[in-house]
Amino acid sequence: MDDDEELSESLAWLLGSVGIRSQRFHDARAFLSTYDRSRPACVVLDVRMPEMSGFGVQDLLNEAGAPLSVVFVSAHGDIRMSVRAMRNGAVDFLEKPYEPQHLLDVVQAARRTACDRFALHARHTELRARLGDLTAREREVLDLSVEGVANKQIAGRLGISTKTVDVHRARIREKTGAESMAALVRDVLRLEGA
Repeated sequence: MDDDEELSESLAWLLGSVGIRSQRFHDARAFLSTYDRSRPACVVLDVRMPEMSGFGVQDLLNEAGAPLSVVFVSAHGDIRMSVRAMRNGAVDFLEKPYEPQHLLDVVQAARRTACDRFALHARHTELRARLGDLTAREREVLDLSVEGVANKQIAGRLGISTKTVDVHRARIREKTGAESMAALVRDVLRLEGA
């Protein structure tokens, strides 16, 4: 996304020359209104744009939990801008004018990162939905398991038998499709850290 028409057109041609499909946007509103969250994506953002800066776009995408990769470009960038972009999740920050091959390499890497982020986001979304199917008691058992509490202590805390805890754990694995309770605990911890 760049408000410089000539540069935007040049970038689209460069990406197209190696088979990368792209769309050009001259302002944040146009991009945000058409961004398709159902596919992995990489966005190349100029820092300075009319109406909303590239950082403003990045903030909105982060708030929305958009699983895409951001590459910043700027003719007026400095170390502080670069650090800000990277801390907020950008995969790279390039100064204009950039070497075309270097930009292609960065975009190719960013596309791979976008695919990884998209797949992780899809797994997290699916896990959240499955966790939503748990009963209140099953969620209590799971939460205590995530804390590392043993079955016997879970039973004591909840005032139920150890066998009942085992039944809840089996139902939790069944409802979430987890291969084991340990694998589910790992996935929940990753989800909470996301």
